[in-house]
Amino acid sequence: MNGITKREERILIMEKLYSYDMDDNYVFLTPLDDYSEYVTEIVNYVCANVNKIDELIVSSLTNYRLSRLSYVDRAIIRMATAELLNGLHKSIVINEALEIVKLYSDEGAGKSVAFVNKVLDTIANKI
Repeated sequence: MNGITKREERILIMEKLYSYDMDDNYVFLTPLDDYSEYVTEIVNYVCANVNKIDELIVSSLTNYRLSRLSYVDRAIIRMATAELLNGLHKSIVINEALEIVKLYSDEGAGKSVAFVNKVLDTIANKI
């Protein structure tokens, strides 16, 4: 995967985690060998630690359930939480996650961006 940007890697991660959420066996049925080391590392980390990650997310939601999140938002929040747990800088992780939300989830009203920003900021402050 030469010439791929970090954002493009994060988009691939989001797509794999979206697929994982739809069918948790899918991610393991499709080889990650063709993806960069970073994509493979984060996808595998989320899959191995999904309960821990989801507990952090649930504890950061206010009057909301994990099951109410869209599959896309849930995948982005899980990815960003994994990156935070792996020591990546808070502002970079949150900014990149919000840019992906703008591309794939937000319908222009900014509600998804504001929601995901609040959740990720809460998670980052807990870590």
